[in-house]
Amino acid sequence: MLVFLCGIGSAQAAAPKTVLVLGDSLSAAHNIPVEAGWVHLLDARLNQMVPKWTAINASISGETSLSGRNRLPALLAKYRPAVLVLELGANDGLRGLPLPALRDNLDAMIQAAQRAKVRVLLVGIELPVNYGPRYRDGLRAVYAELARRRHVALVPFLLEGVALDPALMQADGLHPVAAAQPRVLDTVWKPLRPLLR
Repeated sequence: MLVFLCGIGSAQAAAPKTVLVLGDSLSAAHNIPVEAGWVHLLDARLNQMVPKWTAINASISGETSLSGRNRLPALLAKYRPAVLVLELGANDGLRGLPLPALRDNLDAMIQAAQRAKVRVLLVGIELPVNYGPRYRDGLRAVYAELARRRHVALVPFLLEGVALDPALMQADGLHPVAAAQPRVLDTVWKPLRPLLR
C-alpha cells in the first residue's frame, strides 16, 4: 500500500503545470489552422520545458470582457492553472464599450485569479486609428493602470510589430495571418517566461 501511495504522489508531482489563455479571436486562431495559432505554438514550447508545462486555450472568437468575466470562475475551478494569460478587450473596444466597464471587468478577472493564487499576464490591445486618440489612449491606460495597481505582468500590445505590416495581417486588417503567429508568441513569451519559474 505504501508503494502504491508513493506512486500516486509521484504521478501527481509529475503532472504538468498549466497556463490558461482566456482571449478572443486573436488567441483563438481566427481564419487560420488551430495548430498555427500562437497558443498552440505556446503549448508546444511549454511541453519542451523541464519541468513540463501545458497551455489550455479557452479563447473564443467574439469574446468580450464581460463574457470572459462570467466564464472565468468555472475555468479556474476546472483547470486550476498556475498562470492566466488574460487577452480580452478588443471586442469591447471595437464596440465602443465605456472604458470604466472594461476596466471593471478586467480588474474582476485579475482579482479572481489572484484569489486563486494564479499569476496573471495581462495582454493589451490597440484599436485602429479611426477610433480617435482619446479613446485609444484611454484604452492603453486601462491596461497599464491595472497592471501597475494589481502588480501583474503586462504585454502592452499583443500585435506589436505585426499590426502595421500588411503582409502579416489578414484582409480584415484585424487578425494576423499564420506566418505572424510565431512573432505574436515571442511578444507574449518575454513577460510570460518569468511567471513560469
